[in-house]
Amino acid sequence: MTIDRTVNTMTATLAGAALLSRRAATATSSTIRDLLELAARGDVISLAGGLPCPEAFPTDAVRRATSTALDAGSLQYGATRGEAGCRAALAGWSDVATDADGVVITTGSQQGLDLLARCLVDPGDAVVVSDPDYLGALQVLRGAEARLVAVATNHEGLCTDDLAALLAGGLRTKLVYVVVNFANPTTATMTPARRAHLVELAERYGFIVVEDDPYRELWFEGPPAEAIGVGSELVVRLRSTSKTIAPGLRLGWMTGPAWLLGAVERAKQTTDLHTSTLSQGVVTALAAQDGWLAPHLDRVRSLYRVRRDALLDALGTVFGPELDVVRPGGGMFLWIDLPGVDSAALLPRALDAGVAYVPGAAFAVDTPRPGSVRLSYATASPDELHLAAQRLGEVVTDAWDAQWAGPAARR
Repeated sequence: MTIDRTVNTMTATLAGAALLSRRAATATSSTIRDLLELAARGDVISLAGGLPCPEAFPTDAVRRATSTALDAGSLQYGATRGEAGCRAALAGWSDVATDADGVVITTGSQQGLDLLARCLVDPGDAVVVSDPDYLGALQVLRGAEARLVAVATNHEGLCTDDLAALLAGGLRTKLVYVVVNFANPTTATMTPARRAHLVELAERYGFIVVEDDPYRELWFEGPPAEAIGVGSELVVRLRSTSKTIAPGLRLGWMTGPAWLLGAVERAKQTTDLHTSTLSQGVVTALAAQDGWLAPHLDRVRSLYRVRRDALLDALGTVFGPELDVVRPGGGMFLWIDLPGVDSAALLPRALDAGVAYVPGAAFAVDTPRPGSVRLSYATASPDELHLAAQRLGEVVTDAWDAQWAGPAARR
């Protein structure tokens, strides 16, 4: 009976798989989402997920705003583009001048990117991304069956001279996707010169720049440069409340040219009708509360700055000159390179030792990155970050010792 049931289950699974669309059948799961389940063990200090620190959530302000939203009746169906009051509030929060009519509210900025892909990308279209790049964006674009064109990035952001050479050589693209400040995973912030150059290329060759900027307010040494292409009709901006207020609200917003926002609104109608009216009501009420936002952001920046420094100090103590890392000016991550290490192969041993990270290969497009590792300092305490660095150091040192004669041979 058990064997028959197993055979029947396998047969049904194979038959069902044959019914899947090509996009569903070829879709890949998020390495980070899968890893979070493994890292949830109580004995593991997770430096893997890009999860905001719970202590950074403005719980009291959200509690008051939720009560206000419920009193205002924010439980009904709403407009696809978003409730007028919330769109006005988000327009006021935007770092680039806009009005409520220029805002489409999305269920997180991730949905915004998915809607843009639906509206702009046909299967086989070339889409330019950084290499490495944000895994969620790569998933969306691969799901749209885009042909990803990888352009190198460094500590100054997307290498726009490389992009210019590709375009001069005949490349034609619908869009270029960039995370401009404290990028995930590289932590790079795009320089003003490269921002201006990218917009020049967009205007010359006629493509859309998708400026994703979820970490803009998480600066430590000073606010970042002006957004890309202010006033340009070829720039779409994705913003989010996930890193500044709370990801559980699942509320993002998009600004861009009217012709594209109209198409996005129609695509959203077929996806989820509208973003949660309760979440919108909460954000609207938060925007109306006086005096809490600036101190809240200062507190979040201070909290993350302390944790960034704690992890950098701990890694420097553990690895010394072996460590290759750029000190980020904001955000939630460190991007390190460990020579001679296959970080993906080493991950099970790291989990056994009680520390989790994301292998750099998860973010790679064309260039393999076996020694790269993304570490998030946002969630763990400074003491936990020091312990995590020690555990990581022990695992990496064991791998080095197994491969080389000793530290001198590694240099």
